[in-house]
Amino acid sequence: MFSSLFTLVTTGHLMFLMCIGVLIGIFVGITPGIGGRLSIALAIPFVFGMDMVAGAVLLLTMHAVNGTSGQISSIMFGVPGDGDDAATTIDGYPMAKKGEAGRALGASMTASGVGGIIGAIVFAIMIPVLEPVVLSFSPAEFFLLALLGITFIAVLAGGKDFLKGIIVGFYGMMLATIGMDSSTGTSRYAGDFLFLWDGLSLVTAVLALFAVPEMIALAVKGGSIAAVGDSKVRFTYKQIFSGVMEVPRHWWLTLRTSIIGACIGMIPGLGGSAAAWICYGHAVQTSKTPERFGKGAVEGVIAPETASNAKEGGSLLPTLFFGIPGSSGMAVLMGAFLILGIQPGPTLITNNMSLVWTLIWALVVGNIIAVGFLLFVARWVAVLTFVKGTLIVPFILVMTVFGTYINEGQWENLIILVVLSAIGYGLLRFGWPRAPFVIGLVLGHIAEESLNKAMALWGMSFFTRPLSMVLIGLIVLTIGYAIYKNRKPSHVPSETSLYE
Repeated sequence: MFSSLFTLVTTGHLMFLMCIGVLIGIFVGITPGIGGRLSIALAIPFVFGMDMVAGAVLLLTMHAVNGTSGQISSIMFGVPGDGDDAATTIDGYPMAKKGEAGRALGASMTASGVGGIIGAIVFAIMIPVLEPVVLSFSPAEFFLLALLGITFIAVLAGGKDFLKGIIVGFYGMMLATIGMDSSTGTSRYAGDFLFLWDGLSLVTAVLALFAVPEMIALAVKGGSIAAVGDSKVRFTYKQIFSGVMEVPRHWWLTLRTSIIGACIGMIPGLGGSAAAWICYGHAVQTSKTPERFGKGAVEGVIAPETASNAKEGGSLLPTLFFGIPGSSGMAVLMGAFLILGIQPGPTLITNNMSLVWTLIWALVVGNIIAVGFLLFVARWVAVLTFVKGTLIVPFILVMTVFGTYINEGQWENLIILVVLSAIGYGLLRFGWPRAPFVIGLVLGHIAEESLNKAMALWGMSFFTRPLSMVLIGLIVLTIGYAIYKNRKPSHVPSETSLYE
C-alpha cells in the first residue's frame, strides 16, 4: 500500500505525468462544454503504447481534477463547466455577486480536494466488501432513487411554491425521453434529426439554462457581476484562506457529503451530476437555517463540490473490479485502460493490486497538487467579478457557443441552445426554478430505463421490495416536509430570487 505511494512520489517520470495531467484537467474543467469524457478520448492516441502504469496515472489524474477546477466558471460567471458543476452555481454565483468570490473559490477548491481524497479512502476501505455494495441496487431502486433526487431538488429549489419545482423537474424528465427508446430501439420525438437520436445534450441544456440567462440578466442590469464596488473589497490570500477554513469549520457536512458522493459513484449509472444535486439537497435538508441557501450559503458550495469529486473514487471501484463503468466518464476511461493492457475484473484484486493502490494514491496526490495550484491563482481569478459586464458577456457567450459545439461536434445543438436559453431566461425572469429541469434531464434516462427493467423483472410488485419501500417513504416524507414548511411563515427561498 504505502510502497505504491513511495514509488509514485519518488519516480520523476510519474510525477511529471501527474503534473501534466493536472494542468490538462484544470484547463478542461475551466472550459465549459469540453468535459472529462472528451479530454480522455482525445488523449488516448497519446498514451497508446505507453507503459501501463504511467498511462493509467496520466489519464486518471486528468479525469479526476476536472471537477476541482470546473466550479471556477460556475462561481465567477454562473456558467457551469459541466453537468456536475451546475449545483455549485446555485450558491456560488450569489457569493460572487456579493463580492465574496475569493471566499467561495477557497471553499470550493478545498472541498473538491478533500472530497477527492475521502473518495479515494472510501474506495480503499470498500475493497474487502465490494460485491454486496455494488450489486445491492437493482433497477427498482434506480427508478425510485431517480424520483427521490428530482423530488429533493424540486422541493428545495421551488421554495414556497414547490409545485413549480415539481412541474419544472418533470418537464426535464419529459424532454429526457427524446431520442432512442431503450426498450424498443425506435426513435421518439426526434423525427429525421439524427443528432436527437442520442437525446438532448446535457452540456447544451446546462449552458442554456444557467449560462445564457445569467449573461442576458447581467447585460440588462449593466455594471459588473459583483454588486459591491471593487474599492470595498481587497482580494488577498487572507480572503482565500477564510474560504479554505470553511471546510474544517463544516467538517461534519464535508465528511457526510463526501461519503454519500463516493457511495453514489459506486452505483453504476447514476453519475456525478446526481451525486452533486443529491448532496446539495442533503445540505439544505439538514441545515438549521435552510433559508440562507440560494442566497450565497457557503455550505451550498461545499456539499456539491465534495460529492462531485468523491464520486470519482467511488465510480472507479465498479469500473476496475467488475468492468461496469460507474459513470459515462469512467466508461471512456475503461476503454483507455483496455488499450493500455489493463483488464478490468475481479482478477485485479489477486493479480495486480499494486496497480490499484497506485491509482488510489494518484487520486489523492493529484487532488492535492490541483488544489495547491488553484488556491495560488484564485486571488487573481476572483478580480474578474469586477470587470465590466460589457467585456465579460461577449466572451462568456462565445465560450458557451464553443463549448456547445465542441462537446458533440453537432452544429444543430446551437439551435437547441437558443431554444432552451429562451426557456431558461423565461424561468429566471418569472421566478421559476431552473435546477429541477437539469436534474430531471439527468435522471430521466435512468428512471425510464430502470422502470422498464423493473417492470420486466417483477411487474408492479417491485414497489414492495424492502429497499424500494424505504425510498418510497423518503419521497413521501420529502413532499410532506415541503407542505409542512410552506404552512409556516419562513420558507426556503426560490433559487431564482437571487437573480432578480
